[in-house]
Amino acid sequence: MGRSICWRQTPGLALLCLALATAHAADTGRRSDAELGNLVLQDCGSCHGMTLKGGLGPPLRPDNLERLPVEAISAIIREGVPDTAMPPWKPLLTPEETDWISRQLKSGALLH
Repeated sequence: MGRSICWRQTPGLALLCLALATAHAADTGRRSDAELGNLVLQDCGSCHGMTLKGGLGPPLRPDNLERLPVEAISAIIREGVPDTAMPPWKPLLTPEETDWISRQLKSGALLH
């Protein structure tokens, strides 16, 4: 039979849990531009093509995105597209990261 932990009897364990939670919160800040650029080329590129010219998903080059405002691109990234392979990324990306990625895709800044 398992025993429950009483936080009053193990203050060290409570402090350790608090320290780990604080460290995790500090570590979940915005990724660097380089990290986000790599995420786009690697993770998005796995479906949209490594050069973003299309694959399982549509192309993500400026010519293909010119009719969409940055806000619409951000919404697609955040919410995904129902009944397609495009998942919602909002559990993994902050709104600022999503907006940054959208601006980069729209401008073509990540293309080599």
